[in-house]
Amino acid sequence: MMKKCKTSFRRLMIIGSLIGMVVVACSSDSVTPTTDTNFKGTVIDVDATKFLSAGLAEPISIVTRTLTNGTSAQCYKIVTKSTPSDHNQGPWCPTNITDDASKGGIWLEGGNVYDVDGAFIKNLATFYKNTTWQMYNANTGTITKTLTQADCQAAANPSVGAEYKNYCVECLPSYVSSVTRTIYIPVTPVKLTAAVSFGMGPGASGPSVRGIAFNGVLFDAPAPVNIILAAYTLAPFDDAGGHINMGAGYHYHAARGKSTKIVQADGHAAMIGYALDGFGMYERLSAAGTEYTDLDASRGHYDDTRGYHYHVDKAGSNNFINSLAGAYAN
Repeated sequence: MMKKCKTSFRRLMIIGSLIGMVVVACSSDSVTPTTDTNFKGTVIDVDATKFLSAGLAEPISIVTRTLTNGTSAQCYKIVTKSTPSDHNQGPWCPTNITDDASKGGIWLEGGNVYDVDGAFIKNLATFYKNTTWQMYNANTGTITKTLTQADCQAAANPSVGAEYKNYCVECLPSYVSSVTRTIYIPVTPVKLTAAVSFGMGPGASGPSVRGIAFNGVLFDAPAPVNIILAAYTLAPFDDAGGHINMGAGYHYHAARGKSTKIVQADGHAAMIGYALDGFGMYERLSAAGTEYTDLDASRGHYDDTRGYHYHVDKAGSNNFINSLAGAYAN
């Protein structure tokens, strides 16, 4: 029986209080995951050269870590600045209800992606069928939003005070310029007999982080939308599907095609990064725009060219993959 991870990522993801946060994997508190010895297909090693150096706080190195199947393995240590070098960050909150979509980000609701323009903010009471929503000055049209780092941290707190009710939460890159996050990915992925659920849910024992994009930005757990909305706040994502909190820095909650991708010569969906277990992460749709219908419960499948790999969920789902099919590093 392995020791439970004591770090509460749910709290860190929501309020963020650590400047240099290390992303650790939480091991199972039940039976140790076992290697799938029947898996005889192609196994593709992680290619560290695919990562953009501009997004890294230090060069990628190889270290020995214990995987969740109990074995020791060579892993890439990736220390990221959580700052994309291949696209801009923001904007998130528009300034006035007359602003168009270029002045704001997006919101994910019910599987759909909505532009957070001025009209969206103006219409929140109708959108959520609750007249408590009033995030703008009725006389001037000015949208109420966080303007300082202190505002950002206070408004993102799950026990947010009444003074931040009906605020659009916009945390800026300058607030987290010193934040780094560290993850360990097995150089050679190891398929398990049973997938591992992610943390933060009932009965889940795995990590909360899903993986990492080639620009060093993490594919994170679903945003705690219910907590955000319960406080009558809105924390939009930018057009790339990312936003900022004080502990996690900039991170993604949706794949929007803005980060670096590797196009596949055979028309397969483009590769966008790696999951925490070292298996590749690919866009949802093929180059022809078709959905993959043979995905397993983790959102993965196999082919001889790419080995086992994942296809991310649609952007509006606030989700990337459903579980980890491979062993990950402690």
